[in-house]
Amino acid sequence: MALVRDRRQINLRLPLPSPSEHRSRFPPPLPPSAPAPTTSAISAADLEKLQVLGHGNGGTVYKVRHKQTSAVYALKVVHGNSDPAVRRQVLREASILRRTDSPHVIKCHGVFDLPGGDIAFCMEYMDMGTLETLLKNGVVFTESLISKLCRQILTGLEYLHSHKIIHRDLKPSNILIDQKMEIKISDFGVSKILQRTLDPCNSYVGTCAYMSPERFDPDSFGSKNYDVYAGDIWSLGLTLLELYVGHFPYLAPGQRPDWATLMCAICFGEPPALPEGTSGEFRSFVECCLQKDSSKRWTATQLLAHPFVSGVDLQSSA
Repeated sequence: MALVRDRRQINLRLPLPSPSEHRSRFPPPLPPSAPAPTTSAISAADLEKLQVLGHGNGGTVYKVRHKQTSAVYALKVVHGNSDPAVRRQVLREASILRRTDSPHVIKCHGVFDLPGGDIAFCMEYMDMGTLETLLKNGVVFTESLISKLCRQILTGLEYLHSHKIIHRDLKPSNILIDQKMEIKISDFGVSKILQRTLDPCNSYVGTCAYMSPERFDPDSFGSKNYDVYAGDIWSLGLTLLELYVGHFPYLAPGQRPDWATLMCAICFGEPPALPEGTSGEFRSFVECCLQKDSSKRWTATQLLAHPFVSGVDLQSSA
């Protein structure tokens, strides 16, 4: 089992965002046809801020506590004066989170407006942060631990794909984890709900480092009817490699990526492989994920039957 250093708890007794005359009014959070929030009883007034968990992409994430129940949540606040592209991502994420109900997809307990045009998501709180957090803290991911985490990620991906949802930005920083080593797929800002079976999914959204070859160059690596869900499987393979080797597998440790270098490596180079000494089952699993020809890549359902993860008991993953 991985050992993680105790986190230093910071108690930032800051108020929730206050109204601002300088912020433009945030557009309606969801289209009229979207279903109601999972839990409509929670409002900003019910929540007490405990600390800042992170910043980025036009907003801030806070650790908050419900004043009456003492339940702890993560509150993602996106500012009303954010870039229009960020606001579109907010609407997309809100729509997807309200559709999903899986133990391995982050749960949203409500989406509501804040004074000044901000919008907030009240979501599950995962006390260990992300898989990227663990990597930065020096956690060593063994094959055994990776297989347990991987089965949970695959179960979440199978659920999403069965509901015609493509994540499109799967990576260590978008996979949350708690002290029981239970994981939740999060951050659906660039995800897509397919309206038709053959909807294209090769746009340059998400993090290019984890982008599959067919999304860089669909003419060379895709086909007219290629599996649009296969890009998530490629991203999963790179994520597992990164967890095991401790750095992004296409680059040397500490090297900063750039679009041209990554595109050339992913499209023209051979897929990265596990180092010597790893088990045949682990190597086989990663190879099934990192097939440059998307038609040869295994699906989430097929991978759940792979020997690397098929024998994992999720009840004992803690």
